[in-house]
Amino acid sequence: MMKNQTENPRLRIEVIEGDATFIEADVLALKYAQTHYGLDIFVADRLCKAGYSEDAMRPKSGEYRLHPGVPGVATKSILFVGVNPLWAFDYHQIRVFARRVLSTLARELPNTQSLVVTVHGPGYGLDEDEAFESQLAGFLEAVDSSNAPDRLEVITFAERNKGRASRLRKTLESIVPSSMSFKQDSGLFEGAESEMRERLRAAGYASASKNHVFVAMPFSEEFDDVYHYGIQNAVNSAGLLCERVDISSFTGDVVDRVKKRIRSASLVVADLSGANPNVFLEVGFAWGCGVPTVLLAKDSTELRFDVQGQRCLIYKKIKELEEKLSTELVKLNVKDRS
Repeated sequence: MMKNQTENPRLRIEVIEGDATFIEADVLALKYAQTHYGLDIFVADRLCKAGYSEDAMRPKSGEYRLHPGVPGVATKSILFVGVNPLWAFDYHQIRVFARRVLSTLARELPNTQSLVVTVHGPGYGLDEDEAFESQLAGFLEAVDSSNAPDRLEVITFAERNKGRASRLRKTLESIVPSSMSFKQDSGLFEGAESEMRERLRAAGYASASKNHVFVAMPFSEEFDDVYHYGIQNAVNSAGLLCERVDISSFTGDVVDRVKKRIRSASLVVADLSGANPNVFLEVGFAWGCGVPTVLLAKDSTELRFDVQGQRCLIYKKIKELEEKLSTELVKLNVKDRS
């Protein structure tokens, strides 16, 4: 496993590439967004096989369920924290979730020394860095206010996606340098540079007021680098949040979620490569709402008749896309629509 860690007298925070269920620690903390997703499904299945009822791992928002470890999960205990449904689990809720995890353990398992969590938000469309910073800030806020287990030594973010793990390690080091220390009740994130303190204070709380770009593109592995390194880099460098909605991650009315994020977006960036019908639908809705759009494509011959008259950024390489989109964002001088 590859690893990056922040050492200090009080607490170590790390991002590793690996499966959270394989990591030996005191507690694995999971959200329950009123139905199970991803890792939650696997852990819930193991609990059921160990004799627990499904209700035992389905806390309502604001509640929690704590269980001893079971075969197939390496931690000594498993904590489910109930949160809002996924469509409403935003940056602020991510920060609240992280704070509640530590405050719950302070009450229920005060001798906890090691905690394993996964990163919430990027998998279902939130801006990767903003979501991670919100979760990190929630943990640090709890530690700083002495609302965490006294003996807590390490918080491990486990991420199975190699590319995301690498990106988050860089983000962690940029926010929490290895020289920074955490002390109980010492003033919010004492030791951080003033800019970093403000960044941590705002993460999650001020996220809703930030301008965001909605990205319409196929959700497939072949587009991952296009999104993360071509589009997201350009958008984040312009000071904007970068979001896309993975339809497969949602239950219920995902269309309503998509419409809401498009309506409030400062800009829609749409990759028309492959002529994905969902992408064209989202572009049409953005036009109907009067939201500015930037169209992209790997090959101009892929453009359908109804967009052939529209300006489109054609790219062959991801670096070329990043450069062209960065230039376009400067020209557009994107403003908030929320």
